[in-house]
Amino acid sequence: MTTQSAFGRRLRRYYGWYTGSFLAFVGLLAIGEQFGMSPGVIGHVFLFATIAIYAGIGVMSRTSDVSEYYVAGRRVPAVFNGMATAADWMSAASYIGLAGTLYFSGFEGLAFVTGWTGGFVLVALLLAPYLRKFGQYTIPDFLGARYEGNVARIVGLVATVLASFVYLVAQIYGVGLITSRFVSVEFEIGLFVGLAGILVCSFLGGMRAVTWTQVAQYVILIVAYLAPVVILSYKVTGIPVPPAVYGSVLDRLSAKETELFVEPREIEVRERFGQRAADYEAKIAALPDSLEEERRSLIERLNRLRIDNAAAREIAHAERALRDLPKTPDQARATWEQARVEAAGRSRPPPRHAEAHPGDTPEQKRVARNNFLALVFVLMIGTAALPHVLVRYYTTPGVVEARRSVFWSLFFIFLLYVTAPAYAVFAKWEVYNNLIGSSLSLLPNWVASWGKVGMVAIEDINGDGILQLAELRLNTDVILLATPEIAGLPYVVSGLVAAGGLAAALSTADGLLLTISNALSHDFYYKVVNPHASTQRRLVIAKSQLLVVAVIAAWVASMRPDNILFMVGLAFSIAAAAFFPALVLGIFWKRANRPGAVTGMLAGLVVTLYYAVRTHPFFGGSMAQAWFDINPISAGVFGVPLGFATIVLVSLLTRPPPPEIQDLVDYVRYPRLPADDSEAQPDSLAAPRRRTQS
Repeated sequence: MTTQSAFGRRLRRYYGWYTGSFLAFVGLLAIGEQFGMSPGVIGHVFLFATIAIYAGIGVMSRTSDVSEYYVAGRRVPAVFNGMATAADWMSAASYIGLAGTLYFSGFEGLAFVTGWTGGFVLVALLLAPYLRKFGQYTIPDFLGARYEGNVARIVGLVATVLASFVYLVAQIYGVGLITSRFVSVEFEIGLFVGLAGILVCSFLGGMRAVTWTQVAQYVILIVAYLAPVVILSYKVTGIPVPPAVYGSVLDRLSAKETELFVEPREIEVRERFGQRAADYEAKIAALPDSLEEERRSLIERLNRLRIDNAAAREIAHAERALRDLPKTPDQARATWEQARVEAAGRSRPPPRHAEAHPGDTPEQKRVARNNFLALVFVLMIGTAALPHVLVRYYTTPGVVEARRSVFWSLFFIFLLYVTAPAYAVFAKWEVYNNLIGSSLSLLPNWVASWGKVGMVAIEDINGDGILQLAELRLNTDVILLATPEIAGLPYVVSGLVAAGGLAAALSTADGLLLTISNALSHDFYYKVVNPHASTQRRLVIAKSQLLVVAVIAAWVASMRPDNILFMVGLAFSIAAAAFFPALVLGIFWKRANRPGAVTGMLAGLVVTLYYAVRTHPFFGGSMAQAWFDINPISAGVFGVPLGFATIVLVSLLTRPPPPEIQDLVDYVRYPRLPADDSEAQPDSLAAPRRRTQS
């Protein structure tokens, strides 16, 4: 304990100096901006300086020890594990996507705050201490030991890779978004620039390097998240405590919404979008003839422009329209349906920020309420089942420290989540008051800057030269990153926010990459294919798999499959359906056996994936095929209860697990000796544990 206490004191001293140095670094950049340092230089300095810090920690933490590589030597103090878990947890979705979702959805966006926070209560009560007492390295390790062998392990491995990969794609997408905006490179190039920062940490030192890097990343991301909203709170209200005062701004925002939604030009714009939606509906109904008619019309217009010696810009626009025209009726149907849905959405006023479960009819309100509850359920269960979060509790010195680190995780996450609603309200107040109603010729620079990366779009559909709300389209992921520019804050604050977003995306991406590569190298190669592999060979396999997965994830992210928050939500649904029933019943119900767990995990996973594919446009599905009008992000709401029911039913219809497995459940569940926090296990369990894991 003395050694552990000294280690903790040394860490506090190191990270205290690090925090002070980072704040001084930001202060120097702010002074530099006052003396004329350009925004481009500030963006480059923030990006490359922070990546250099993470790379330096990764190099210093490199290791070839298996325990250090997989679980950081099981010596991470609770406070620092809480910070690392918070950084691992607060991905690009929490940092970038949450404020944007609250901006657009208002009350409905609180489902994310409620679900994610509540999930850590389940982690503390149902999983973290028991998994830490079990020991080992990964979640499939537990499944393989508890459910007698490699079948359950492999199913768990597949689900681990799938959930973590979907989550990883969202993080790399966020990295590309940030680097492309603040370093002025193509989005695809930005992906691989950020990927280099991810790989340095996880490749060299595994969990040891990732842990100490994530602590450093948490410091940056929480400072970066709080600084602009505190400044904005002071600017709008005169009080720099956002959670305490944003309610008064929300009252003023509600009055502004009432005024804005009935403004005559706003109504005219929405009617025009409604007519556009009707036109697309008519064209879809008239396929395939309407496609040929559209092609003839575009060709005639292009020829007429050329004959009349029209401006080159008009001719180029007509050529692009002809080139982008769908080639087949099926492509036209999909493209026009997407455009119809967008136009129809812009023809309706957005939901009022403070309105719970908005809808024009009782049926629409019921659907909104059901989706809110389904999302809260999936996010809570998914939080408690995410492999890259649960494996963090293997890194603490013991069970007591695992419980404490859950508390610290909640505290450090709370600092961000309690502020996110204020972010959304202040950002919307600035947009509604200072941007809407402006002349299109006098728009601020941030509109054009973010427009270049496809995050902001403006269409003057009524041609009056004035920006109406319906004519402005903001991507969910741009709200937080652009808020400093929206509010007119110094550019150094924008650079700080970008550095925080990069820290959030990199920290989670590191943890996810490590989870996937460890699952492939440890749970598949070492436990299934070659149990006699040397330590060196295991680490080589882990690092090679890490590189392959990282490149594939970057390629998928370059396709921009959806916004960050949806991809993360789908990962939660997958993890919830595949893991939560098997983990909880494996800990609390001795009768759960291998056939039950395997069929339950497969049933939950298959139903969740089937529903997501059936209802999401990226996979060719539509909400017309939805069950009970539940959105695809909440697909796990069907998989979780099916998984529980299947495990219970199949386990009762088949033979119970052998006595040594039931003894393992007792060992994990109940205190035995003061040595509970050690890695020692009763001799009676050593043989069955070795047998079931081989």
